[in-house]
Amino acid sequence: MAEAAKGDKPTRVTGAEAKRIKREALGVPDRVKHQQRVAVPMQRRTPGADTHQRVYRYRCYPTPAQAAQLVKTFGACRWAYNEGLALRDKAWREHRVSFGYADSCRALTGWRNAEGTRWLQEVSSAVLQQALRHLDAAFGRFFSGSKKHPKRKKKGRCHDSATYVRSAFRWVEDPERPGTGLIALAEHSGPLRIRWSRPLPAGERPVKLIVSRDRARAVGAARGTRSC
Repeated sequence: MAEAAKGDKPTRVTGAEAKRIKREALGVPDRVKHQQRVAVPMQRRTPGADTHQRVYRYRCYPTPAQAAQLVKTFGACRWAYNEGLALRDKAWREHRVSFGYADSCRALTGWRNAEGTRWLQEVSSAVLQQALRHLDAAFGRFFSGSKKHPKRKKKGRCHDSATYVRSAFRWVEDPERPGTGLIALAEHSGPLRIRWSRPLPAGERPVKLIVSRDRARAVGAARGTRSC
């Protein structure tokens, strides 16, 4: 653990020592490098001048089995968020080690394989990773000074939601009713029944879905985001 003289700023631990602390004290394995994979330069996806995002909100009516899966997903997302928050706070408070999103994802892999938390495998890993992304964004707002330090999410007192990116849901457009179709979420039995109050622009597909509970605590509010 790094120590500093009284009145001085605490020294941040970096490099090989930080990796050792994450591995031995925090239980987060080192990043595995794919030696046989050919390195590909990162390409930034810069949206065009006429590209924008829109949010559409619809009500969905899950079956009892789907509702139970969504409740389990909401709980798992809340658990992952809280555990990620505790681990990041511990890393800095006790070891002066910075802990980012990539570290949280490696910790998530360990949680999903651990004996006591193997129930996390019943929820899509992509959805749990999005919960950690929300935590990372909350820390970003905290570091910028625009928000306070992130707090734990308490059951019954926080907004239950789960974010599904493209890899976590399947969209099939109805050819007879363009802009509507079937949406099947990962780990769910069959597509969700959605009331299409208005169609999406024909030919466009959702790029992100946020499923949340309404104020009556019934599973049902769904949001889709698309690029056009």
